[in-house]
Amino acid sequence: MSFTETEERQALRKAVTELGRKYGHEYTLKAARSGGHTTELWNEAGKLGYLGVNVPEEFGGGGGGIGDLAAVCEELGATGTGLLQMVVSPAICATIMARFGTDDQKQRWLPGFADGSVRMAFAITEPDAGSNAHKLTTTARRDGEGWILNGRKVYISCMDESQAVLVVGRTEDAKTGKLKPALFIVPTDAPGLEFQRIEMDVVSPDYQFSVFIDDVRLPADALVGSEDAALMQLFAGLNPERIMASAFAIGMGRFALDKAVEYAKTRTVWKEPIGAHQAVAHPLAQAKIELELAKLMTQKAAALYDAGDDMAAGEAANMAKFAAGEAVVKAVDAAVQTHGGNGLASEYGLGALVAASRLTRIAPVSREMILNFVAQFSLGLPKSY
Repeated sequence: MSFTETEERQALRKAVTELGRKYGHEYTLKAARSGGHTTELWNEAGKLGYLGVNVPEEFGGGGGGIGDLAAVCEELGATGTGLLQMVVSPAICATIMARFGTDDQKQRWLPGFADGSVRMAFAITEPDAGSNAHKLTTTARRDGEGWILNGRKVYISCMDESQAVLVVGRTEDAKTGKLKPALFIVPTDAPGLEFQRIEMDVVSPDYQFSVFIDDVRLPADALVGSEDAALMQLFAGLNPERIMASAFAIGMGRFALDKAVEYAKTRTVWKEPIGAHQAVAHPLAQAKIELELAKLMTQKAAALYDAGDDMAAGEAANMAKFAAGEAVVKAVDAAVQTHGGNGLASEYGLGALVAASRLTRIAPVSREMILNFVAQFSLGLPKSY
C-alpha cells in the first residue's frame, strides 16, 4: 500500500491548481452574486481534459479513475473555484453510462462528458421520499416501444446548465407487479418537463431546482442499460457521488484554512502576529489535521472503487463524506474566527462559505444517514429506520 500519489496525479493536481488560480475565488463570487455561472471555467477545464479524466480513452477521456476526478475537484475547491456539477455530471452520470450504458448510449454521451461539452443533472430526491429509492413516486409506464414518465423532484442541481437529466424513477415488474428503480435520460427541453429555481441562502453560482415531470414521452433508448439492473446502476453512481462530495468539501476547507493562515501570519494586533497565539493557532492546526484525515479516507474510498470493490468502497465513501463534512465546517468556522469581524466582510470572501460548508453535512447524504449505514453495515447493529 502506498500513501504517495503517482507522479501523474501530482502533475494533474498542479495543473488544475494553476487553472483555478487563473480564475480565482473573486471570479466565482462575482458570478454567484450576479446570478451568473462559472461557464468559462467549466469550458476551459473541459477543453483541457480535466472534467473527463475518468472517462474511458476510447471515448476521448483520460482513462483514469474516480480518484483522478476527485483530485481535480479538490484542487479547484482549494483555489476557491469549486465546480459543484463535477459531483454530478462527470462523476455520477458519466460513471453510470460507462459501466452500464448500451453501446449506442456510450457513443452518444461519453465523448461529451470527456470534453465537458455535455452536462447532465441527476434527479433522485423527491419532496416526500427524500433520496429513499424504495419510496420514490416518479414512475414510468410503457407506451408502445417507449415510455411515459411522471413525477416530481426537488433540490436538483444545475438543471439550467444541463442538456439532460438522469432521472431515477420506478417501473412495474411484469412478473410481480411491484415497482422497481429505473434510470432514464431526459432532455431538459423535453415537452412536459419544467423546472423552477429554489431560492437558497447559499452564495453559489450553481443553483437548485424543483423539477416537474408531467407525461414526458421518452424513446426506448432513454432507459439506461438494463431495466433489471437499475438498483445496481444507482449505487454504482452514488459511491462516486460521495467521494466527489468529500473532495469538494475538502477543497473548500483547504481554501478557507489557507486564507486564515495567511491572515494569522500577517495580522499584528499587539507585538507579534496573531498566529503566534495558541488560541488562534490551535484551531487552525486542528482543522489541518481533520482535513488531512478526511482526505486520506477519500483517497482510500476512491482507490477501492477504482479497484472494483464496490462494497468496501461504499463503506469508505460514506465515512469519507462524513469526515469531510465535519472537517470543512470546522475549518471555515476557524477561518472566520481568525479574521474576527473581517471574517464576515465581503472583501475576504469567507462569509459566503459559512452556509456552503454547512450544506456539506446535509447533502448529498446527511450525516445521520451515514451514521445509520455505519451502525448497521459496519457494526452489525439492528436497523433503526
